[in-house]
Amino acid sequence: MAAVRAFCTPFYAEPHRAYHNLRHVEAMLSALEERRALTPVLELAIWGHDLIYDPARNDNESRSAEVFGAWLAKQGEPDALQREIGVLILATRHDQPPSSVAAALLVDADLAIFGASDAEFWAYERAIRQEYAFVPWPAYRAGRQAVLQHFLGQERIYSTPEFADLEAAARAHLNAASQKLADSPEE
Repeated sequence: MAAVRAFCTPFYAEPHRAYHNLRHVEAMLSALEERRALTPVLELAIWGHDLIYDPARNDNESRSAEVFGAWLAKQGEPDALQREIGVLILATRHDQPPSSVAAALLVDADLAIFGASDAEFWAYERAIRQEYAFVPWPAYRAGRQAVLQHFLGQERIYSTPEFADLEAAARAHLNAASQKLADSPEE
């Protein structure tokens, strides 16, 4: 995995990334490793999932899958693996239920921050705002509320048994963040 780390690290070190950076990748790897669920395929998908991150765009996952897939091809990885990694990366759009156990584990690891400690969750919220600093507060507030409500509206945030223990803390954090936004007409 040294080659993948060498390729991906410059992307994750871009200065506009307050949250979607190398620490996020390492946290996802650790979350799956701690749960004894990290596989080589999931490790590759984690490295590739936020490779391209421009908060002003809504096609980051597809662009990440494309760039990472091209890199995998240059490494001589089989077409089937390239396709599998691409499907996993696209699952992190969080716009539909995961289509496989691997996708569910990846999505749950990506969302593990919701159920992290209070300090980690609120640092995440501040980092997300920093990444979207170019968005005026009223628009950010409305957009962030929509994101929070999307996750709160799901029957379960985490779809795997490995992450089920985070559900209560995640719901508490998302509700608190939603309430904080509702109580903050000005930044």
